[in-house]
Amino acid sequence: MSDPARDPARRERTHRDGVRAVAPLAIAVAGFGVSFGVLARAADMGTLAPIVMSMTTFAGSAQFAAASILGVGGTVASAITAAVLLNARYGPIGVSVAPSLTGRWWSRFLHAQLTVDESWAIAAEGEGRFNPRVLLGAGVTLYVSWVGGTVLGVAFGDVIGDPSRWGLDAAFPALFLALLVAQLRGRQAVAAAALGAGIALALTPFTPAGV
Repeated sequence: MSDPARDPARRERTHRDGVRAVAPLAIAVAGFGVSFGVLARAADMGTLAPIVMSMTTFAGSAQFAAASILGVGGTVASAITAAVLLNARYGPIGVSVAPSLTGRWWSRFLHAQLTVDESWAIAAEGEGRFNPRVLLGAGVTLYVSWVGGTVLGVAFGDVIGDPSRWGLDAAFPALFLALLVAQLRGRQAVAAAALGAGIALALTPFTPAGV
């Protein structure tokens, strides 16, 4: 009879498991952060604002949308509206995670701030349950990668130039593709993914680039 404490399949997952699981994705997130830093500098956001935005917002797609709108002369209100709409998905994500978060208010707040697509997917344990330790480990790793990438992009934007020249523009799609593959565990999941892909392809001719 195996010892549950030594059986990897049965033991309780910890912060380290979250770090290990998200490490490959963190590389893509860092590259994406570099791309954002370069774009933000090109949009005349300065050097401090993009870094503060990454530290407080921690939402890649929303930050890219805001920087893109500001870069073409759009208003701050338009940039904020686009960011809010793109982050609307975190409403149901937060509701799904909330029952698994316990402890003091500041602990729940910290976990909530670190709940992004990647950490949410990695912390999922099935049947609506999420492991808060894994969520924290994965979230902190992603946060450091994202903010660190932004700092590099802002600091060396002139040297890096066009992010697509280094393949950094592929980081975001590659990251979400990796998340998708890990979630394809049954027919319903495959059907949902196929439906989403079909809708995306159908809307591509009618939506602006980047949306």
